[in-house]
Amino acid sequence: MLQSARTAAGKVPHVCVVGAGIAGLRCAETLIQRGMKVTLIEGRNRIGGRMHQSDHLGHVVDLGPNWIHGTENNPIMDLAKETQSTLHSWGERQAIFDEKGEMLEETKANRYSEIVWGIIADAFKYSNDYSSAIPPNRSLMDFFKNKVKGFLQSDSDGPGSNGDTPRIEELNHEQKTLLRIAQMWGAFVGDPIERQSLRFFWLEECIEGETLFNASTYKAILDRIAGTAIAQAEIQFSTKVVGVESRRDEVIIRAETGSPQTFDEVVMTAPLGWLKRNQAAFDPALPPRLSKAIESLGSLKLMQIYITFPTAFWEVPTSSSDSRSLSDSSSSTYPGFLHWLHPLYTSRNPDNWNIEALNLSALPSAEAHPTLLFYIHGPCSLHLTTLLTEARTSSYYDILTRFFEPYYSLLPNYSKSAHHCEPTKVLATQWSTDELSGYGSYTNFQVGLEEGDRDVEVIRNGEGMPDRRIWFAGEHTAPFVALGTVTGAYWSGERVAGRIAEVYGLGGEKVKDGELERKVEGKMEKVFETGKRAQGVDAGGMNAMGL
Repeated sequence: MLQSARTAAGKVPHVCVVGAGIAGLRCAETLIQRGMKVTLIEGRNRIGGRMHQSDHLGHVVDLGPNWIHGTENNPIMDLAKETQSTLHSWGERQAIFDEKGEMLEETKANRYSEIVWGIIADAFKYSNDYSSAIPPNRSLMDFFKNKVKGFLQSDSDGPGSNGDTPRIEELNHEQKTLLRIAQMWGAFVGDPIERQSLRFFWLEECIEGETLFNASTYKAILDRIAGTAIAQAEIQFSTKVVGVESRRDEVIIRAETGSPQTFDEVVMTAPLGWLKRNQAAFDPALPPRLSKAIESLGSLKLMQIYITFPTAFWEVPTSSSDSRSLSDSSSSTYPGFLHWLHPLYTSRNPDNWNIEALNLSALPSAEAHPTLLFYIHGPCSLHLTTLLTEARTSSYYDILTRFFEPYYSLLPNYSKSAHHCEPTKVLATQWSTDELSGYGSYTNFQVGLEEGDRDVEVIRNGEGMPDRRIWFAGEHTAPFVALGTVTGAYWSGERVAGRIAEVYGLGGEKVKDGELERKVEGKMEKVFETGKRAQGVDAGGMNAMGL
């Protein structure tokens, strides 16, 4: 029906793609390949959306995604190989500091980590198997508390325990430590695990294979994806859309400045956070179920904070000349993952939030630099954003170094008076102040959510909006195995372009959901086999502050 109505005129359709992020660029590329005319409208003065880089620190870093989630049947992995991007697997080494600032013994840290990752695997399986029966208000932390309590209870009841008071106290301490380590998952989902829905935790699962850090940044991959659009599409930069009006045979786009423009189809790739704040931009109004889906899904706030030093003082040289190689993670003398649990030793962290960081001197030698990358989420992110927002630009360096000094000062070889231990520059992303990202980052699934999977499907399919010539794409509309990822954004743009091409009979193979979404009855196909997941998160922001 759609096809016969739209191909009668026999003209080349003119499609507007709102947003030049990964979803928009891939959509534009596919539409052009199918013979359509494309106009890209972008609110920023550049391409990439939430994928952007900065050389402020003296070396290029990503202000958006850092990771490739899954290596099997992943087009972003294929593009990484094509562009010869340097990918890095961190391994399992980590340094964990307790609430007193003392580093846990390595064997104990490894034991705790194995328990936590085992529980994560159990949580994925439980969420997958019993999703519909899990109360909406039950969180991932609730699951952890039950599991840890049961695990330690069985230990305390074991041979030789005899209700020994010191042993019980030790187990209680271990329980607190395990729950604090469990909170590191907040950096993965971008919110405290007390707010992560257990019912829809299975939606956080990604494509099979490793999760790899893009050590050489996403720049080459972004340039590759954008090539066709830059060469063949009309791109209107610094153009903020404020109105999308559907008519019988056309869609009218209104921007803050300039005259209204008319198109045959419009693909809206604006982030979920933008959609939440701008539903009134659509005329007629969005269908009620679509509006509800947009409101129901979460849009989290996650910060990346890079702090770079003259040298990686925490690394112990293997010789007097410090001629060590950083060709792989094992050649770094210090672990790649750093965790500070519930720090009670500083008044600068008002609620004793956990702090997590990556040691970027452990990257391959060509990409390594003396930088710590902190992932900050939830209330801690809001706290730092408030401090930065209320301060003068000249104060950003002082604010960030003052907040993080209690943590990096615990690393080996630190001396407050030593020049090489003093940060040279800092760089912070600020999603929560970015208008075009909807004052948030990417999609997550919070407690209270009742129909998370259905909500994603409703936005993905548009709930009748394609009849009005309006389509949606973006990481929030991705296949379930790629929600919140670069791969998901890429696939979503490709899928919508394929559907529009089908409507106009412009060739190519029909895009079926099942070809992009490897799922079993709408749920993840596989949970962890080993009880561990390669540690990584997507993070980022375009509104970056650096000094």
